[in-house]
Amino acid sequence: MAGQNPAEAQVEVVNAHTHVFGDLYHQLLRAPWWVELTALAALFLLINLVFAALYLVFGGVANAHPGSFTDAFFFSVQTLGTIGYGTMYPASSAANILVAFESFAAVIVTAIATGLVFSKFSMPTARLAFSRDATIFTMDQQTTLAFRIANERGNYVVEAQVRVSIVRTEKTPEGQVLYRMHDLQLVRDRSPALGRSWTVLHRIDEKSPLKGATSASLRQDEVEVIVTILGIDGTSAQTIHGRYSYTDGHVLFGRRHADMLRELPGGKLQLDYAKFHEHIEAPLV
Repeated sequence: MAGQNPAEAQVEVVNAHTHVFGDLYHQLLRAPWWVELTALAALFLLINLVFAALYLVFGGVANAHPGSFTDAFFFSVQTLGTIGYGTMYPASSAANILVAFESFAAVIVTAIATGLVFSKFSMPTARLAFSRDATIFTMDQQTTLAFRIANERGNYVVEAQVRVSIVRTEKTPEGQVLYRMHDLQLVRDRSPALGRSWTVLHRIDEKSPLKGATSASLRQDEVEVIVTILGIDGTSAQTIHGRYSYTDGHVLFGRRHADMLRELPGGKLQLDYAKFHEHIEAPLV
């Protein structure tokens, strides 16, 4: 998902249970590439430091300088990486036992690194862009909520499905304040092939949860418009998804998104992505 979600900084989470080490695999998959590679490098370095210290204590490494931690460390690197230059080699029972344990550690580390890197590469990712603002204006004599979704890849998202909900604070007859979710009915919630752009529309009629809404009421009720989209990448055939949300400050009344399409001489159409986030004044009856 491109861009920063304006609602991400609206909620401060405290006292939540975290399982960093118990769920390390998912933590690394969610982390940026540099974090995962740094963690693997740190694990590689740690193992070599531990075995270098053991080789230094037990000795038995042929052609290593006595008491040289550097030689012990690089012998460990050669053993862990199964390089085996032959200059240094285990020459005692203790050293051979350590080499056996380190070889087993090498198998485990290689399996972990291969699994993480492969999983990271094979994770389905969406290149979906959402307009920075949602707009409310009159369209076809009906007050309408609108926003844009774009597929930033050059392919199609097959059977793309979008769902839109609003979350707002409400008070029950008993006086209890709740944060409730309401689904919004869309003019079209499915696209057989999402290409470059899709304008999603919701008619604000008598049944709409946004009936009678204003900028002030959205702010007072802490309204958040939540958008989710699910589809199949037309190239990899993997399921991809995206999420975005609009807080009250990003729902604009009396505005509509600027036209991205224009006709060129000869009848050819041009889609201008520079206008993807632009909006202009529009009637609101």
